Amino acid sequence: MDRKLFSPFKIKDLTIKNRIVMAPMCMYSVEKEDGIVTDWHYTHYESRAVGQVGLVILEATAVTPQGRISPQDLGIWSDDHIEGLQELVKRIKRHGATAGIQIAHAGRKAELTEEIISPSALAFNERYKQPKEMTKEDIKQTIEAFKAGAARAKRAGFDVIEIHAAHGYLINQFLSPLTNKREDEYGGSMENRYNFLREVIDEIKTIWNGPLLVRISASDYAEEGLTIDNYIEIASWMKEQGVDLIDVSSGAVVPARIPVYPGYQVKFAERIKQEANIPTGAVGLITTGIQAEEILQNERANLIFIARELLRDPYWPRTAARELGVEIESPKQYQRGWNV
Repeated sequence: MDRKLFSPFKIKDLTIKNRIVMAPMCMYSVEKEDGIVTDWHYTHYESRAVGQVGLVILEATAVTPQGRISPQDLGIWSDDHIEGLQELVKRIKRHGATAGIQIAHAGRKAELTEEIISPSALAFNERYKQPKEMTKEDIKQTIEAFKAGAARAKRAGFDVIEIHAAHGYLINQFLSPLTNKREDEYGGSMENRYNFLREVIDEIKTIWNGPLLVRISASDYAEEGLTIDNYIEIASWMKEQGVDLIDVSSGAVVPARIPVYPGYQVKFAERIKQEANIPTGAVGLITTGIQAEEILQNERANLIFIARELLRDPYWPRTAARELGVEIESPKQYQRGWNV
């Protein structure tokens, strides 16, 4: 039986060697609060490429200093960031992996000393600062920052760009009626609340022709919040704009109780894949090769995004292959121990 987990996947002109994706995970490891890649990032990401992950996606990388989740986040708001990112891309690709980057703005969830911004002046909770409501000029400048970040990602040599529209960060704040109380063209109806993301996508596509992914939170898990039904429609809009794949997560736009169990978000990826007719990535407590293979064989998603399990096991693809009875190519340096 062919194992889909280790079959290639094509997006546009790019072929990813298998269906295993390293999901973006913040490392909070920048040393001088300047957003520049450090030795930790080189070691961390290259080791997963050595471990035979098909697509390695960098952590949320801020398009403005104000958009960092923390002062220790990676940045892509300056040309000064390009050199370190180029070196990181080179290290990922030399092991046969594909290199991706998630570009992001934290909005009201930025934990910084400087002023923070959001669609509406609503704090996440009592521990977070109250953000300033964005002006039209703030909106314009932030959309331009996403475009400029994508241009720098292109110069750095990334194969894939993912827009972070999930987990309660800025774009998610525009999408959800729980966090967006605006009364202009960026608030009110779902179509209006989508306008910020719509414009971000349109601007990025003026300079980027490669695979474009968007990470979403497919449920707000809160009364009067967005549901999977809403996101099926939003996903159809993204498909019309030329987005290639939806990375389907959930929650974190407001404090909420989330029912967590193995594969708890896969049902969202499955519905979006089938009902919006767009490829999806599944993420969320996927820990075994058997579990990943079931998702793919039953056509519930196209790619498997592995997060915390790759923190525990940088060579998870090997672990999954052994579980599934598949022999995968090892780094030549590891051949004596790889398949025993």
